[in-house]
Amino acid sequence: MTSQTPIEDSIREKLTTALQPTTLEIYNDSHLHAHHQAMQGVTSKETHFRLVITSEAFQSKMQPARHRLVYSLLKDELAREGGIHALQLRTMTPQEEEQRRAQEAGAE
Repeated sequence: MTSQTPIEDSIREKLTTALQPTTLEIYNDSHLHAHHQAMQGVTSKETHFRLVITSEAFQSKMQPARHRLVYSLLKDELAREGGIHALQLRTMTPQEEEQRRAQEAGAE
């Protein structure tokens, strides 16, 4: 059986293998952008993704370096016809995620 979400499956497999994330959330937001002019004629339903990744691999890396790491892992998906058109990233270390959760809990 062929997957209905091959790009999402590839994202999950590559990031899990390379980064061993404690959190990996993948949101396919393609449906929100299907009407944009740049998407006219594109039949892929997997063009716009939002990722939340927590990994020790991001330790001691600034955000730009973290993003470059993710882009390099997904270079094939970004380059292919009908592949990823837009990628929004939120990258954190486990400590940063813990701090974020503590702040959110304090704000309630």
